[in-house]
Amino acid sequence: MMVDKRHSGPSRSRQAGPAAVPLYGFQPPVGTPYGLEVSTVEDFFAQHDSWPWNPPRPGRATFHYLIAVTEGELRHDVDHVTRTVAPGQWLWVRPGHAQCWHPPGAARGPFILFEPDVLRPDLARLLAPLTAHDAPAVLSPHPDDADWLQQTALQLLDEHRALGRRPLDVHHALRRSLLESLLLRLANSPGIVPVGTATAAAGADRGRADRYGRFLDALELHFRELHQAADYAELLGCSVRTLSRAARDATGKGVRELIDERRLLEARRLLGGARWDARAVAVHLGFTDPANFGRFFRDRTGLTPAAFAARAARTRA
Repeated sequence: MMVDKRHSGPSRSRQAGPAAVPLYGFQPPVGTPYGLEVSTVEDFFAQHDSWPWNPPRPGRATFHYLIAVTEGELRHDVDHVTRTVAPGQWLWVRPGHAQCWHPPGAARGPFILFEPDVLRPDLARLLAPLTAHDAPAVLSPHPDDADWLQQTALQLLDEHRALGRRPLDVHHALRRSLLESLLLRLANSPGIVPVGTATAAAGADRGRADRYGRFLDALELHFRELHQAADYAELLGCSVRTLSRAARDATGKGVRELIDERRLLEARRLLGGARWDARAVAVHLGFTDPANFGRFFRDRTGLTPAAFAARAARTRA
């Protein structure tokens, strides 16, 4: 099972300060092709007696966790909020989310792990509302899709286990096709912008959609040190006006608002799950004065950093 290797040592490239939430990369076992693994919740837990739920420990991953719950209930923390996933629902933990496992109890169902680049670029654009960092962590598919989605997930599991029965390129093409079909249908879930809607509303301007996607990539890499729209416009080789138009077409929000939202999300993760103090978070996020960070956090959450951390500690207790 790939999890032993994947989680045997966290990446150090993005850790700083005390008790950082570790970031794990995708490291499949030998013979698992192309950034995609499929198992079941019950097999995953049966093969791992301790890590990472005994005791529960927060972590982040560079890949997607997608779980279809078919029996029982699954509890899982995503960005410091405990989600309860009932039969028929799906849990989606996206790259970069802080997560913490709970013992599975009677939960059962297919468990799909995949890297973002396993999706073809054209399909990745169509699926952007579903794979977005701020998309819902728990999905309740449309009733017309529920059975089909469950059966497709089981077919994907069966094909994953069929390694060696077919030529490797055919095997992977089948796995990727099943995954993409599943995700396209899952994108019909309530709470997800319908596939293609954002592009249509923007006048089908593919260039703007691509520019916004590149902005998100740059933001994930640089939100700690770059805090102005002009910084990202320079990185992407466009004007601030052009970048702002791409962001508003995609989200209805300005570039600075998106930058601040990403910094705030990281602050919540570090104050809550990783238990950093406010001064360490301020330095990590590029604030020159902890007082400025305090005002930034309070204006957006209604709580001081210390009050937020204390509330998170009570929730964990």
